[in-house]
Amino acid sequence: MKDNKERELRERELKEKETREKELVQELLDSRQYTRLRQHFSEQNEADVAAVLEEMEEEEMLRVFRILPKDLAAEVFSYLDVDSEQYIISSMSDKDAAAIVDNLMADDAADLMDEMPANVVKRILAHASPETRRDINHLLRYPEDSAGSIMTVEYVDLRESLTVSEAIGKIRKVGLDSETVNNCYVLDDSRRLIGTVALRYLLLHEEEDVIGDFMNENVISIHTLTDQEEAAALFQKYDFTSMPVVDNENRLVGIITVDDIMDIVEEEATEDIEKMNAILPGDKPYMKTGVFEIWKNRIPWLLLLMISATFTGKIITSFEDALSSCVILTAFIPMLMDTGGNAGGQTSATIIRGLSLSDIRFSDLFFVLWKEIRVAVLCGLTLAACNFAKLMLFDRVGLMVSAVVCLTLVAAVTIAKAVGCILPMAAKKLGFDPAVMASPFITTIVDALSLMIYFRFAVALLHLQG
Repeated sequence: MKDNKERELRERELKEKETREKELVQELLDSRQYTRLRQHFSEQNEADVAAVLEEMEEEEMLRVFRILPKDLAAEVFSYLDVDSEQYIISSMSDKDAAAIVDNLMADDAADLMDEMPANVVKRILAHASPETRRDINHLLRYPEDSAGSIMTVEYVDLRESLTVSEAIGKIRKVGLDSETVNNCYVLDDSRRLIGTVALRYLLLHEEEDVIGDFMNENVISIHTLTDQEEAAALFQKYDFTSMPVVDNENRLVGIITVDDIMDIVEEEATEDIEKMNAILPGDKPYMKTGVFEIWKNRIPWLLLLMISATFTGKIITSFEDALSSCVILTAFIPMLMDTGGNAGGQTSATIIRGLSLSDIRFSDLFFVLWKEIRVAVLCGLTLAACNFAKLMLFDRVGLMVSAVVCLTLVAAVTIAKAVGCILPMAAKKLGFDPAVMASPFITTIVDALSLMIYFRFAVALLHLQG
């Protein structure tokens, strides 16, 4: 209770601070105090400045952005969302736009160019520096969602023959234009990655010591074509802040830093959540996505699930005679279907998460299935016992009807958990995203199977006309 109050208080204070900030910026902008506004933003964190800009109307955002010092403008620009970046770039002259792109880190610039129309990209690159054009074209050649597409080519590389003094001298020259200087990468004469050395080790060794003598030769690297989700898993496994990216010949071509990985983790988690809820993944935030686009992302799965659900209707129709002779059976259909769907959803969520974290592999299928079946039997028996007591004491439907419902409950939960286990693992083995085989899809399958079992039990135990 106390923690909730403290959290609410912090949130309220933060919101009040943001409100005061917006009011101050708006006041300075309306009174045309541009020098004071420029100075005010120079004292702020780049991410905070970007947050203020995104709350403005587009024309005002552009006015404020033009006021910012060039170095600050490039930093702020990298924190803006894609729509704001595109608007600013499209509203600038080609020369000014190229200046912004030149000051961005290569991976951020490549991401921007990938989102912009081809004719705009062509104009901007025509005015950009040769180094920027080279770096962007280098990054854009890699497949989407690969390690090569998210890496940066701004890093510090050192030759193994350099002394500590020479290495520090090089870091001073190129450090400001590098994504990080905490880790430096040691190359041989063919630019093959042979080791790493942390900046703190350079500072602790004597100036005349040679890097090749004390570098770390146990290098963990990523291939350019490695999937970005796998790259994120490696970062999590080794707790790295940066990781080198190499080509087929083990030549260093770039590095990935932890800030890029955080974006990937968020992107992949969002995509999995959308797929697990039968929504085609989108690339925009909800508030910036139009109604028609949301409809387009949702309707395909809804149509597919609606068509597949017609099998449920056909099963009920085929047992009309059984239902007509024992109408009370109809009352328990929603409970059985919902319980089976919920059981399958629990299992699929657990399995999908395990697959995404590499805790579970396809080779574990039989072990996982056996475990889930035992869990299902325990869950099914518990639910059946509780339900049996309710049916006999409160609903008073009779012993045989209660038996039919409870037996179906145990069977439905067991089948649901087996299906929720097998489908995601099979999808992973076949190269599909296991998140596709999530709750809505599994629920549809389990519903149909549960009904078939229900009516078979009813026919067998109540001697109904099937």
